[in-house]
Amino acid sequence: MKVIETGIVYANPKPYLRTIHAFHPSIVDLGNQELLCGFSLAQAPEAVDYLGYQSRSIDGGKTWQFEDRTIPVNTVRASSHTVRYCKTSVGLVAFGGNFWRDDPEKGLFANRENLGFVPMDLIMVRSQDKGKTWSWPEIIVPPLDDKGFEICHSIVELPDGSWIAPTSTQRIAGREFNGKKALVLISKDKGASWKNYGIAFDGTEEGITHWEISVCSLDGKDLLAVSWPYQEATAAHLPTRFAVSHDGGHTFEPFGEIGIAGQTCKVLRLKDGKILLAYRRIDKPGLWASLFDFNGSAWTLLQETPVWGSRLADSGMTGKAGGSDELSALKFGYPQMLQLESGEVFLVFWCFEDWSCCIRWAKIKIEGA
Repeated sequence: MKVIETGIVYANPKPYLRTIHAFHPSIVDLGNQELLCGFSLAQAPEAVDYLGYQSRSIDGGKTWQFEDRTIPVNTVRASSHTVRYCKTSVGLVAFGGNFWRDDPEKGLFANRENLGFVPMDLIMVRSQDKGKTWSWPEIIVPPLDDKGFEICHSIVELPDGSWIAPTSTQRIAGREFNGKKALVLISKDKGASWKNYGIAFDGTEEGITHWEISVCSLDGKDLLAVSWPYQEATAAHLPTRFAVSHDGGHTFEPFGEIGIAGQTCKVLRLKDGKILLAYRRIDKPGLWASLFDFNGSAWTLLQETPVWGSRLADSGMTGKAGGSDELSALKFGYPQMLQLESGEVFLVFWCFEDWSCCIRWAKIKIEGA
């Protein structure tokens, strides 16, 4: 397994003139060599102008044309938003959050000591023309009392047509917090309502936040979830965890450990059934991709390769500072990937290059795929 090509989806065109950073990409394959990548642009990781934009490729990802904002209209009340793209049987859907920025001097973490967010709403937008235009945001009413949620994944459509939205509960500064749960919201009507949910990881008793849950469909109603466990009290990053569901996300088996030490881990099931993980590695610097056989409980490492940053001193988030400050100081992360018709994997992520954060793509060739 190796990276055979790489390039830029978006980079600040005039870094000498203005500050523009790009973060948190998502990628969809529209067919016939057309790819669409959504991401966020902002002056800083928690700036008020943190908003969703997109770029399009019509040559399989080799070159990209910047388009514009996903949601082109500003709210009357100051806000930031971010969304994650996916392709479903009824068109494109982008799932995300709208964050209310009443105090321009506060970041997204209104309470930096306990990782408390500003107030927010879950939102979703739709497109019937391959992302050329998007609907007005729909407010998602979650089926639980929590008010804060992490925006970490796109919607996943299951074989039976139901949708799941992976997320985790997050503190809202100044409000009651009901515990640290990574979960999936479940819709049976293509996102019109979200009446059910299932908890994949509950770190309330351990004092562990399961950041950036990633979920893929296996066979039938089987799901695989992976997470990045972080213990706030000690600023320790624990080995990457996984959990399996056999009923479409309503319940999950007790978690296990994969055997890697990775942050912002994302999962992709390949066409041959093998599992590919992309993650910011803890024991070695850089963004890595690892290929596994997974039999439902045990993991066997087959191949691995560095994707970016293997010559850095470290990957960041070493536990030497507070969690909110270390998150905002990261230099790369949030990989998202899909498998092309050729069998190669197309991966996008954000990274700091030439004075600003950009969105970079990498094409991975897997031996035997």
